[in-house]
Amino acid sequence: MTRFNRIRKYYSFFRFKKEFEEYSLKSAKSYELVLHWLHSKFNRNQFLLLSGILVGCTAGLAGVLLKSLVHYIHYIITDKVHFQTQVVFYLIFPFLGIVLTTLTVIWFFKGQSRKGIPAILHEIAQNSSKIPRVKMYSQIVQSAITVGLGGSAGLESPIAVTGAALGSNYAQTYQLDYKERTLLLAAGATAGIAAAFNAPIAGMMFAFEILLTGVVFTDFLPLIVAAVCGSLLSKAILQEEVLFHFESRSPFNYHNVPFYLALGILCGFYARYYVVISQKVEHFFKGLKWSAIQKAILGGAVVSLFCVAMPPLFGEGYTSVKSLASGHGETILQNSFFRYLPFESWMLVAFTGCVCLLKAFAASFTIQSGGNGGNFAPSLFAGGFLGFFFAVVCQQLGLDNIPVTNLVIVGMGGVMAGVMYAPLTAIFLIAESSSGYDLFIPLMIVATISYLMAKWFSPISPELQKLAKEGKVFTRAHDKNILLLLKMDDLIEKDFQHVSTDATLREVVELFKAGNKNIIAVNNKDNLFTGIIAMDDIRPVLFEPALYDTVTVPKLMQNPKVVVNLKDSINVVIKKFEEADVWNLPVVQDKKLVGFISKSSILNKYRALLQEYSEA
Repeated sequence: MTRFNRIRKYYSFFRFKKEFEEYSLKSAKSYELVLHWLHSKFNRNQFLLLSGILVGCTAGLAGVLLKSLVHYIHYIITDKVHFQTQVVFYLIFPFLGIVLTTLTVIWFFKGQSRKGIPAILHEIAQNSSKIPRVKMYSQIVQSAITVGLGGSAGLESPIAVTGAALGSNYAQTYQLDYKERTLLLAAGATAGIAAAFNAPIAGMMFAFEILLTGVVFTDFLPLIVAAVCGSLLSKAILQEEVLFHFESRSPFNYHNVPFYLALGILCGFYARYYVVISQKVEHFFKGLKWSAIQKAILGGAVVSLFCVAMPPLFGEGYTSVKSLASGHGETILQNSFFRYLPFESWMLVAFTGCVCLLKAFAASFTIQSGGNGGNFAPSLFAGGFLGFFFAVVCQQLGLDNIPVTNLVIVGMGGVMAGVMYAPLTAIFLIAESSSGYDLFIPLMIVATISYLMAKWFSPISPELQKLAKEGKVFTRAHDKNILLLLKMDDLIEKDFQHVSTDATLREVVELFKAGNKNIIAVNNKDNLFTGIIAMDDIRPVLFEPALYDTVTVPKLMQNPKVVVNLKDSINVVIKKFEEADVWNLPVVQDKKLVGFISKSSILNKYRALLQEYSEA
């Protein structure tokens, strides 16, 4: 090929690329114009229903894409890439996944590390349900690399974040208000979870229990249609081996209730163990004064060693749980060092017990060292293994008619309820995934016991405890949630009068005459806030003109009992009002006065939000 032909080929390619981008942009604008026109013609409920369908389909496709992508990566590295020993296989890929994810975050996503369900809740409470556009695809890329290459985490949290980002940005595009934006955010997450598990009811329960905690809504139709769309897409596109689905089980027998009671208690203790390990690993990595890459190398190495020792810890691990539920527990030993030992029941008990204990470490190291994933799949995985462990121990003790498969399935719901603080989501997820609606009673028993034990240890999910304490996420205290919507910038009165410390009473009186405030700020010669003068402070000398030029500001001013910092949350401000028992408080930043905040401004804004909130 001549040089001229190569230049012409490159020119044609770039011209085609430019024309394609222009066509895509025009198509996108045309699409938005149609929806803007529909928004102007439809009433609110009609447009929300249409929006729920569109967001549900988009988020459902995103969930299907991520599931398929990870399944394909697993297929490539397990069937197409051959290693002489499985040890090398488990050593390379989990380590590679975590390191590559960290590099991807640094290079392509500018170090944006906030992830998981707490990120969504933070945006709902602190950013008016506005999620950055990058979240619409960043979570898919990162979690596909992490979990696809063997990181011991789950895809469901990234899918939920992706769906929430799609719903939020859709609502922002069509200039919907906070209530509708939050509703479509939840609809996107609902569709994502419904697609991940082919479980529409579980997707809705997830939105009610976790995302919409402390948010009151009466418009649930968009959530319903979004869940249906996500589930239908999952059912139509994903293959059976990709779906989280269980078939075989035994009918519920009320004589087995004692087993389910005992399993519920065991799940409660294990859930607490899981969250404690997660917190300790998180604190460990936050305390390391290392770079992100160094942390990723450490975490990847640890997870790889875990996978070498216990191969079921590789990836999501749903295949291993399906083996346990189908009665083929011995297959989980195939790729481990245990396969060289003669098979005994005690060996299977020891192996499953070790897998349970190490899963908490493997998932935490994967997520906290730089990988991307969530605790959905790890909690389900651990619950399945815990249920099997409990069943085999009961068999070894000589107990008859142990419903092994049922205990595996119900154990998944029990641990998930205690880890995620979402018993209804766990119950419906397992019931839908196993077509096991006849297991509702044992599911409710185990999930409720585990959840109550988790609440007894910690009333708020430990994952959200720090954010809730700082007032950065909503809780079930609805009044406090409305207060969190109040923003300091909207409450501060910046139009204030001030005098210097060397001013006289005459200047103070003239300021009160010229203004309409009852308080004057006092600054020193460096323009730093020193104190305040209230109208009541000058009342005793107001009618003594002889003192106007002799009495100076230092004799009139008072030091404020309490000062509000500009970064204080509204809850802190209210506590300071109660402590000082005054009607106005100064707001300072770097010792300079920003303005004043009053009880009346807070009450008026609160009243307006309460009215709007009640109409939701």
